Amino acid sequence: MTQMEIQSPSQGTRAGYKVDVSRGQRIGRVSSEWFNRSADERFLSLDDLRGSLAARSSRSRTRIVESKAVRVEAARDDPERLTLILPDADAPVAPTHWSFGQLASLIGAPAAYLRQLPAPLAGINLQYGLTSSRAEQVKTLEIENGRLELRAVTGPDYGRIFDADLIEAVQKIAGNGTGDTRWKVPGSLQWDTGIYNPHVDVSKDTTTLYASDRDVFVFLVDDLNPIEAGKLPDGSPDVFFRGFYCWNSEVGARTLGIASFYLRAVCQNRCLWGVEDFQEITIRHSKYAPSRFALEAEPALIQFAESSPMPFVNGIKAARERIVARDDDDRQAFLRKRGFSKTDTTKIIDTVLNEEGHPPASIFDFVQGITRVARDKPHQDVRLDMEGRAKQILDLAV
Repeated sequence: MTQMEIQSPSQGTRAGYKVDVSRGQRIGRVSSEWFNRSADERFLSLDDLRGSLAARSSRSRTRIVESKAVRVEAARDDPERLTLILPDADAPVAPTHWSFGQLASLIGAPAAYLRQLPAPLAGINLQYGLTSSRAEQVKTLEIENGRLELRAVTGPDYGRIFDADLIEAVQKIAGNGTGDTRWKVPGSLQWDTGIYNPHVDVSKDTTTLYASDRDVFVFLVDDLNPIEAGKLPDGSPDVFFRGFYCWNSEVGARTLGIASFYLRAVCQNRCLWGVEDFQEITIRHSKYAPSRFALEAEPALIQFAESSPMPFVNGIKAARERIVARDDDDRQAFLRKRGFSKTDTTKIIDTVLNEEGHPPASIFDFVQGITRVARDKPHQDVRLDMEGRAKQILDLAV
């Protein structure tokens, strides 16, 4: 096998691939999602996920109403219940916990305080805010869910991208997300052997397809088609896989975004290990968000899925070959010039020496040492700053 060769599935083994997760970045975004999702927010296929989201969208309606025309009512027989009467609505609309907070934010009222008040008193405050608000109009998202519920209330220029639309775009490249295309729910790293096994059954415990009443999040990998980008110190191949995750909230809980990258492994806790070339785009739900999604996000996803990995592996090769330090003075100067403290400089050099078997000389050596030391930083802002500087150094090889 040549140094920069993409392996075919037949070249891998059923047992998996030996990987070195001491290199590159560790990213915990997917792991955080995995830890915090309840069973009813986990899906076993993109078909099931899209079906659920599409059914929700079909029961929803969105419209723009005058703020002053909204009437707030509190039921006398239920002091905890508060409803809204919207213009031309067939029935009162019950705000969800999320939309109540949005409504309070729009009128400049503290939602936590209003929730502590009896419904009639909270209703008086909301009514006054709506009547005197500078926001003349609001956009609502209502759903028939056994009763009429208000899922979201935003400003009139909110550019809603439905969660189902994002999953539809993902399915153009990933099919069902379970292996009918190159893209699938990831396998898992076996820590005792250092073997990444892509063949793991999709279950509620292993899935990376999530959706709640507020958002959607999907993580998929192309882990049956490993990419070799050079050699490890012991002469074995340095193996990567392509991966991406994307997220959205049709009710305004978060932006829409897509992150693409190359990674070496995913552990059982769904932490990403050995990440390189991390790229991210986000789209705020502003007035033109739907058109930006059509023009930017969806094409970017398709391009990443269909593009050749050669620019990435060639970049790794160039970083390995570009020597920037030949002695201890060069190494110290290279790092200190880029803002690293004396302590961190020593740690980076020692880390490369211990893990690679030689002191850092190439750009690739320094980048691996920096990202490895960054993992041990307890504060996220410091860690992200170091990883950002590592990315700037890697760009020197291009």
